[in-house]
Amino acid sequence: MHFWTALGAEVSGLFDFFLPPACPFCGADMAAGDRSEPLCPACRHGIAPIRSPCCPRCALPYAAENGADHLCESCLRREPAFAWVAAAGIFGGPLREAVHRFKYQGVVSLDRPLAALLAAAVIAERPEFRPQMLIPVPLHRQRLRQRTYNQALLLARRLGGQWRIPVHPRLLLRRRPTAPQQGLDLRARRRNLREAFYLKSPLRGQNILLVDDVLTTGATADECCRILRQGGAGEIGIAVLGRVPRGQLFSP
Repeated sequence: MHFWTALGAEVSGLFDFFLPPACPFCGADMAAGDRSEPLCPACRHGIAPIRSPCCPRCALPYAAENGADHLCESCLRREPAFAWVAAAGIFGGPLREAVHRFKYQGVVSLDRPLAALLAAAVIAERPEFRPQMLIPVPLHRQRLRQRTYNQALLLARRLGGQWRIPVHPRLLLRRRPTAPQQGLDLRARRRNLREAFYLKSPLRGQNILLVDDVLTTGATADECCRILRQGGAGEIGIAVLGRVPRGQLFSP
């Protein structure tokens, strides 16, 4: 082993001994065998994965434990502009808590472990998909001034750095601010988003991964993808941390 490599490994081991790595979700010390993982085992096991049966288009999980995947009522009534959704898990438990801290409490250091969960979800869902660009769901400048950062952009930048794929945060933009979507049904959400987004320049058939934190009804993501498709995009997939189950879709 090269001298500097050996020295670096020794210094890293000393740091781990005196300052053991902590789980970014719960703060628990990470065991030696778990330090290559983004989370401790308890938090990893607390994230419920999206399992069959679910909607193969929007990843809506169904309550039944058995059965084949099939399109949900919403996707049957109106075909989404996106091809598929990859979600790190059902929006609840430690995942919900981490997203809230990341999105509303300014804990931006969670971008790294959350992006690692997001990357794993995309690879598991569509291992053959090769996006040519990553686009975060945009915030209007008023909301951006209030929050000071766009959590979807932070996740997209982490993914882009890991995969060496360009991130385009100024391609899809919000034309106007929209009222909060919480508590609105699907029809009201779509009405709220009408003409809210626009594309700054045309696309030429590029495959795109749209990045966001949570998918509730899919109205926002679908409207973004509709604009991208009209602008010339190829296949569009969606990567989100949490997928909200049916029973929580319209809760405030």
